[in-house]
Amino acid sequence: MVSVGMMEHVGIGHFDEYFRKIRELLKADGYAFIHCIGRMSQPGTTGPFIRKYIFPGAYVPALSETFAATERCGLWCDDVEVLRLHYRYPVKHWRERFTNSRAKAAAIYDERFCRMWEFYLAAVELEFLHGSHMVFQMLLSINRGAVPITRDFMVDAERAARCAT
Repeated sequence: MVSVGMMEHVGIGHFDEYFRKIRELLKADGYAFIHCIGRMSQPGTTGPFIRKYIFPGAYVPALSETFAATERCGLWCDDVEVLRLHYRYPVKHWRERFTNSRAKAAAIYDERFCRMWEFYLAAVELEFLHGSHMVFQMLLSINRGAVPITRDFMVDAERAARCAT
């Protein structure tokens, strides 16, 4: 099972429901891959600009909140990887692409939208470069033996997929 970029839109008040559903859907020997924007700081709130104009209802969780919810729901966190600076690069790319297509966006939307989106992309890029934001990826299971003890299985699967194409 794979969940990419969904958890931050579930909202802190629904984490237990989210992880219970993952547990319910997992096979006994299965695992879930969760990819989420997170924060390397104490639990907090979403900034007012983001909350009002960009992602109403979204929440960037701290790992402590995430782990607490998985524990309450009886899920093993078999592996976690923190990608500290990585997400800055796609955001930078999106910002550059938006800048290059700004006139098209302004024609479809308006100047206000363009200014908000430029501000958002620049702020997010800086947050990943200098702030407390990160991306974390977790492998969760019901059975702690569901995920091999090393990450080699991921590399092997990726190589096999590349050879198949």
